[in-house]
Amino acid sequence: MWFTIDFESEEAYYSQLCNQVILGIAMEQYKEGDTLPSVRQMAEMIGINMHTVNKAYSILKQEGYLKVDNRRGAVVSLDVDKLRAMQELQKSLSVLLAKCHCKNITRDEVHALIDEIYDNYGGED
Repeated sequence: MWFTIDFESEEAYYSQLCNQVILGIAMEQYKEGDTLPSVRQMAEMIGINMHTVNKAYSILKQEGYLKVDNRRGAVVSLDVDKLRAMQELQKSLSVLLAKCHCKNITRDEVHALIDEIYDNYGGED
């Protein structure tokens, strides 16, 4: 996966990078034990400050997607804490579904969209 930053986006650069790593893991482009580029390499590769990459890696580590190995750098390491993940999902979905409701998007339309997106990710249901 080639990481890219949309410099015109209002979304913070570190957030864009975090989302791309998470999507890469979900789509099985990165697997448990895979090493990401070093902070310096990533910063040079995508054209952002090293501190921004370091912030993204720190967030990914905190959220259980990466671990930092002194010898290997940033390594994909999934922290399987399903209960915490479900609680975070419920919080996020509550706001998203409220927005959908306000825009008259039906339950069936939401379900169809979720199924369509989820089908892009590897693994079992």
